Amino acid sequence: MIHKIEIPTPFAVGDVNAFVVKGDALSLVDAGPKTPDAYEALKQGLKEIGYSFNDIEQVILTHHHPDHAGWMDAFDQAEVIGHSYNDLWLKRDASFMEYHDRFYLQCLKEEGVPETFFNWVEKMKRPIRLMGDRTLDRMIGEGDEWTGHPGWIVMETLGHAQSHIALFNEKTGEMIGGDLVLEKVSSNPLIEPPANREAARPKSLLQYNASLTRLLGLPIDIVYGGHGNEVRNVHPLIESRLQKQHERAMKVHAMLKNGSKTIYELTQQLFPAVYERELGLTLSETIGQTDYLLSKGLVQETVGEGGILYYEQT
Repeated sequence: MIHKIEIPTPFAVGDVNAFVVKGDALSLVDAGPKTPDAYEALKQGLKEIGYSFNDIEQVILTHHHPDHAGWMDAFDQAEVIGHSYNDLWLKRDASFMEYHDRFYLQCLKEEGVPETFFNWVEKMKRPIRLMGDRTLDRMIGEGDEWTGHPGWIVMETLGHAQSHIALFNEKTGEMIGGDLVLEKVSSNPLIEPPANREAARPKSLLQYNASLTRLLGLPIDIVYGGHGNEVRNVHPLIESRLQKQHERAMKVHAMLKNGSKTIYELTQQLFPAVYERELGLTLSETIGQTDYLLSKGLVQETVGEGGILYYEQT
C-alpha cells in the first residue's frame, strides 16, 4: 500500500509529496521542508491513515534537497536512510560549507558571471535552514534491496541531485521516483559539488539523461513523483523530454554561430526575464546544455583570461 501525503513548501515548485509505504516495515519516503506548515501537513496526513510520527520505522530520502529532507527530525523512532551524499548536506560541517562556498565561487568565475553577482554563493545556502538536523543512520545505493519491502530495489538516479535514488518494484511496475520523472515539468539538473573534493564538477544533465534513458528499459507502470500527480505512460514522456532537451541544446548551439560566448552570456540570452532572480537555476540549465553539446562534439571549450570558459561551435 502506497499512500501520498501532500506537503506545502515555500518554494516556487509548490507542494511536495511524501509517501507512506506499508510492508514488513512502515516507511515514509521523503519528509517535506522543515516548516511549521509542513509539520502540520505530515501530522494530519499520517493521522488520516491511522498513524502518528512514532509509528514510522524508516524515513527514506530520495535526495537531500530541503523540500524533501526537512522533517526527519520529527520521527524519533525511525531509522533515516539514503544515499551517502545526503550526509554532506545534512551534517553541514564547517569544512564542507567552506568547500561549498569555494566550489560555487569557482563556478561563477568560470561561467563569466560579473562580480556583482558573487553574493549568490550566500543566497544558495539560504534554503539549507529548512533541512533536518539528523544525519543518516544507514546508507543505501545501487542494487540494494529496500529492507522491509520485499521486491523493491534501490536505483541510483543521479542528475537532479548527486544523492538521488529511486525505489522500484519490477513485479508490480511501481516506482517511487523522487524528482526523477515529474508529471508537468522536467527536473532541473542542478550543479552540485562532487563528494570527492579532487574530482571534476559532475555533469548533471548528462547524468540526468542517463538516469531517464535507463528507465526506458524497465517495465514501469506508474511513477509516484516528488511533485504533482502520479505518472503513467512513462516511456513516451521520457522520450519527448529527451527530445525537447536536445532541441534546447541546439538553440544554444545556434547562439554560438557568431563567435564564442560565456555561460553567463548564454544564460542572459536564454533566460532574459528571470536570470537575475534565478541565477543558480538558470546557470545550471545553461551549463547542462553546453555539457551536452560538448559530449556530442558540437562545441569546444577554451579557457580565457581569469580562467573564464568560452564556448564556440566546432
